[in-house]
Amino acid sequence: MTIDEALALIRTIPDYPKPGIQFKDITPLLLDRAAFSKVIETLSLHADASDLIAGIEARGFILASAIAIKSNRGFIPIRKSGKLPFQTYSKSYGLEYGADTLEIHTDSLDKAKNVLLVDDVLATGGTMCAAIELIELCGGKITGIITLMEIAALGGREKILQKYPHVTITSLAIC
Repeated sequence: MTIDEALALIRTIPDYPKPGIQFKDITPLLLDRAAFSKVIETLSLHADASDLIAGIEARGFILASAIAIKSNRGFIPIRKSGKLPFQTYSKSYGLEYGADTLEIHTDSLDKAKNVLLVDDVLATGGTMCAAIELIELCGGKITGIITLMEIAALGGREKILQKYPHVTITSLAIC
């Protein structure tokens, strides 16, 4: 299986979660063992400079935890508000279709830790910017961002690079 064949399994669900949104559903890719394995193998190539792999709830968890195991690194969950049981840092942000808040445990990493940030889709960049801020609040440094896909028309890459010009962003597919 090639990476292009794996990515071709991602389907678009129109008007979800609200009219006008073209939701990118990765579940067909996850169901295919060969496709999922190829994606994790490919994304793991970007983990060398990192001590830890951070994933954003919920689909980012799936990818980031698999990358962490494949690359022999720890995993940091970045969760929606109210889901973590210990002391947290919080950051609110805007989405393509609303607003939300992310949280991270205050003791998620040491100040010297380099972190690779993982999610399934880069859209407007709001979620990624919030996650970067949370990692920095914990004393971490982002070594890169990796995603399965990027929706270029929503300008997320540009938003991130305006605030964090040193961050490398890699997306396996650009829609």
